[in-house]
Amino acid sequence: MQRVLTETVVHLSQSHQQLARILEAKRQITVRMAELVNGLPDHQPELNGMEGLLDSSSQVTKSIVAYLNGLAELVEATGDSLSHVVKASRTGEDEE
Repeated sequence: MQRVLTETVVHLSQSHQQLARILEAKRQITVRMAELVNGLPDHQPELNGMEGLLDSSSQVTKSIVAYLNGLAELVEATGDSLSHVVKASRTGEDEE
């Protein structure tokens, strides 16, 4: 039983590491997009008028929201996984 729990924790750890790598990549993209937006001039930017400006701002906002949602999902998945492992380890202790 202990070996199965250990293997489960190892697999969960590896999957969470991969999720964290994906989120790190998304974070880097979002930071870079924010830097680009920050570099735009404040007065009369040439972004195809107000519509282009709103579209670009919307894309940056969506990227930030997607990154934060991904981070929240990672935290939730980690919590769920750990709660299952803790429950399983308690059950294993009761059986012994």
